[in-house]
Amino acid sequence: QVQLVESGGGLVQTGGSLRLSCAASGRTFSNYAMGWFRQAPGKEREFVGAVSRSGDSTYYGDSVKGRFTISRGNAKNTVYLQMNTLKPEDTAVYYCAAQSKFYSTSYSYTAAYNYDYWGQGTQVTVSS
Repeated sequence: QVQLVESGGGLVQTGGSLRLSCAASGRTFSNYAMGWFRQAPGKEREFVGAVSRSGDSTYYGDSVKGRFTISRGNAKNTVYLQMNTLKPEDTAVYYCAAQSKFYSTSYSYTAAYNYDYWGQGTQVTVSS
């Protein structure tokens, strides 16, 4: 029902920046919280960050706090992940996801199983 398409991945040097975009279409997208996750080879899917339905609140995993910023576009049909001060350990496939259910606690954003729709991912590679 909801389709998500990531873009903006690529190869960047350590310390560089990238901005990922997640374009969404479908019913009630503007009413969904949106999250970013990443998965490196041989590792579990990791929470990167999330933005609330309104766009007023953001949440981040400990490993990216202070470096990554999540935001909604003005029309709220696009979600961005601005990644600064990139490190080799940031290398992964990055996925955006939509959360259709309403949750009352911020902790709900961190769990992949609370998301209903996923993009196909975009590769981010940080060279050292």
